[in-house]
Amino acid sequence: MTSNEPTGSAHPTGREVPDASMYPHERDSATRPAFYAARPGGWRDWWTLLHPPYTAWHLSYVVIGACLAPHISLSRLVGTLLAFFCAVGLAAHALDELHGRPLRTRIPAPVLVAVIVAGLGGAVVLGVVGLSRVGWVLIPFLVLGPFLVLSYNLELFGGLVHTDLGFALAWGSFPVLVAYVAQTGRLAVAPLFAAAGACALSLAQRRLSTPARFIRRRVKEVEGFASLQEGGAVPLDQRSFLEPLEGALRAMSWSVALIATALAVARLT
Repeated sequence: MTSNEPTGSAHPTGREVPDASMYPHERDSATRPAFYAARPGGWRDWWTLLHPPYTAWHLSYVVIGACLAPHISLSRLVGTLLAFFCAVGLAAHALDELHGRPLRTRIPAPVLVAVIVAGLGGAVVLGVVGLSRVGWVLIPFLVLGPFLVLSYNLELFGGLVHTDLGFALAWGSFPVLVAYVAQTGRLAVAPLFAAAGACALSLAQRRLSTPARFIRRRVKEVEGFASLQEGGAVPLDQRSFLEPLEGALRAMSWSVALIATALAVARLT
């Protein structure tokens, strides 16, 4: 080996394991609080705060719910999407960041508070506008929406809503049902099945994202080897645990968004 070639640590199978310091970009991305998180500072903090894959994922449930309606009103669909973007994409994520800074952004606390107020306020205003077109049937959803945002993210009532099932019902089932009711003014069997499916997908999301967040935000270092039945071993590090979890999350977020897009194209064109 020449002097200008990289060096690494010994591997039990005889192969050389590259040192993590050889790849500073990969090491930096692995220490970020989420796989979609950008480097801290400026506009990148806002990208991170919006949780782009997850926001798109849960807004897709709105599209799916609306597309189950016999007839689709584009204006109602856009209004419902905007309401959920305000409530979830803005208010819920800003509230979560204000509560402990899990994403490590540099957005000032007063700005986060303003985003929370504007997001929830915007969602309620859009809901009130929807009342004039849909009717009183929206009132329970109009009340439940802000309740879910506040109770989940602030872990109110002893964390009663802040559970895997609470997450799945609030950010999976709820958008499907609201979107369908906003289109039709009633509930039906089909959206209930879709809401159950969204709940199951959101549960899977939660079961994958929870250990991924734990590894990224609380684990300092992972070292070790996995012994193979046929002999030898392979190294274990942070990336070996994160890649299957976050690879599945990426694939699922894209798949739900693409299914929602396909439904919208089929129904609106």
